[in-house]
Amino acid sequence: MKVLIWHGYLLGGTGSNVYTRALARAWSKLGHEVVVFCQEPHPEEFDLGGATVVRPQLDGPLPVFVLDRYEDLEARYLQDLSQAEREEFVERNAATVREHLPADFLLTNHVLLGAPVGAAVGMPFTVKAHGSELEFSMRGNEELCRWARKALAEATEVLAGSEHIRAVLADVVGWTERVRVVPPGVDVAEFWPEPREEALAALLEEAARDAAPTSERDPDAGNAGRLRDFLAGAERTVVYVGKLSEEKGVHLLLEALEHVDARAVVVGFGPARDALERSAGERVLFTGALEHRHLRHLWPLADVSVTPSVFPEAFGMVAAEAAACGSPPLVARHSGLAEIAQGLQEAYPEEHRALTSFEPGDAADLTAKLAAILSLPQSEWARLSDAARSAAVERWSWETIAALILSPRG
Repeated sequence: MKVLIWHGYLLGGTGSNVYTRALARAWSKLGHEVVVFCQEPHPEEFDLGGATVVRPQLDGPLPVFVLDRYEDLEARYLQDLSQAEREEFVERNAATVREHLPADFLLTNHVLLGAPVGAAVGMPFTVKAHGSELEFSMRGNEELCRWARKALAEATEVLAGSEHIRAVLADVVGWTERVRVVPPGVDVAEFWPEPREEALAALLEEAARDAAPTSERDPDAGNAGRLRDFLAGAERTVVYVGKLSEEKGVHLLLEALEHVDARAVVVGFGPARDALERSAGERVLFTGALEHRHLRHLWPLADVSVTPSVFPEAFGMVAAEAAACGSPPLVARHSGLAEIAQGLQEAYPEEHRALTSFEPGDAADLTAKLAAILSLPQSEWARLSDAARSAAVERWSWETIAALILSPRG
């Protein structure tokens, strides 16, 4: 099949960017001809499995949901653009896509502006709702929601990454027709249960390759030596990966760590980092942002991977990736994270199914569940590790997800 993916942004960093490049790679490896439309200025830096990348030319700002820095584009909030600016963006992108017709399948990312672009292309299309557009630009904006409803009416199908996103789509846009829940995927060949000694050596090697940091988005300087010293010995290890902001609930993890016998590696950047570091003890190491090349080796070293968000999550991608590495995830039981917990529960031994999640915002429950996992005999912990890996392979591998998206709706 010839498959087209419209994605208005980059190919690295945030969730929808990673989703796009992973899906392009998976479809390419399945033998499809894939063309990706995005604003990535350096596509050669990413493994797309042979997919072609096309960059539509813009004559105006890039509509975004969260302000970020772009190398050669002016980014402005979608809701702040005029109708004329939005329509110009849609037509320029749709015209570029039309140049690559005919095609067998068109996937467009984000309800806005993916649905209007898909409708303007003039072939059947599927829309992937990611959630950021719904929460940060569309919620409470009737003009944008009305535009979305009109464009979605022309879509063949709308994909939601979780039941939570399906519910948000209904709440924000009022759209409930032709919605299918298909979760994001995990590269289970990249993320796997690497033996501890190999994982540690590879992690230190990757950290040694890091260039000097130029922003908060880069790994901290000296991570190779810091990680070597911190991860020496066989002490139980907890890992957190995510943004360092209040809504991610890292403060709950730090509170829980005061009552369990474990060290913790906290990965990420964000506005709460300074405050979190001041409140953390000596058994917590902050690394700054790390990339997949680091994380694929860090997660196999984690006895538990904690996702303590207090704000709704579209899906628990970091938890799924940790599971693929054999690190049992412990997640707050809400939104898309609850669906990760459900998938793990169905794979876990019955007596340990409660150890997949904790009550949202409840540091005491997090402490109890964390302590329970860390105190398991090695043989019992290994059963959880194997089950977590099995759940990731069977439910969330990109090969599974890529084939599912192209399959007829049953």
